[in-house]
Amino acid sequence: MHVLVVEDDAVLADGLSRVLSGHGMAVEVVGNGTQADALLQRAEHTEVVVLDIGLPGIDGFEVVRRLRARGSQVPVLLLTARDAIEDRVRGLELGADDYLVKPFATAELVARLRALARRNTPKPAVLALGDLALDLSAKRARVRDKTIELSVREWAVLEYLLQHGARVVSKQQIIDAILPWGDDLTLNAVEVYISRLRLKIADAGVSIRTIRGFGYMLEQAPASNAE
Repeated sequence: MHVLVVEDDAVLADGLSRVLSGHGMAVEVVGNGTQADALLQRAEHTEVVVLDIGLPGIDGFEVVRRLRARGSQVPVLLLTARDAIEDRVRGLELGADDYLVKPFATAELVARLRALARRNTPKPAVLALGDLALDLSAKRARVRDKTIELSVREWAVLEYLLQHGARVVSKQQIIDAILPWGDDLTLNAVEVYISRLRLKIADAGVSIRTIRGFGYMLEQAPASNAE
């Protein structure tokens, strides 16, 4: 995920860059609204914007207004030290998608950015691997022609694994992805859901492999060479 951070406080901007980079995000930083507006006019790779309101040049409100006037749907999360409800309402009415009031927990920032990016990413109608298929519109999971029953969290974990294909995902990444607003879910609970899913997809020609010390990945069983 490519994130543009617009923040004139150099110390905070550097801290945000380090935190987001540590979570696997590509981060670009600019220090004023005029630079941000110019960059957003030509940068097609930006997936989420973290935008301070009080900026040199043009302020964050004007950056959002111009961005939406150009028809851009890039998600914007506002950062502000202002706690007046009028500022929050104004930002959202201009087209911002979310906001955080300083000071904030970096874990919440990361979770909110991931949620915004997911919301803005077109999803395929069906995710499939081997004989396993998830119909995202009908919310139906099938192994071959048989429907399998999944709880809401089992579905969320399996969907996340399928979205990441052959890539390894950690327990914490799973938690951050399926519970972006900090609901209660432990690392041990993730293990329980993985265990249940393994039983439910056992006949799909697909397995959830544990990569010790790193996390999990979905892999398709090799085709048999029966003659």
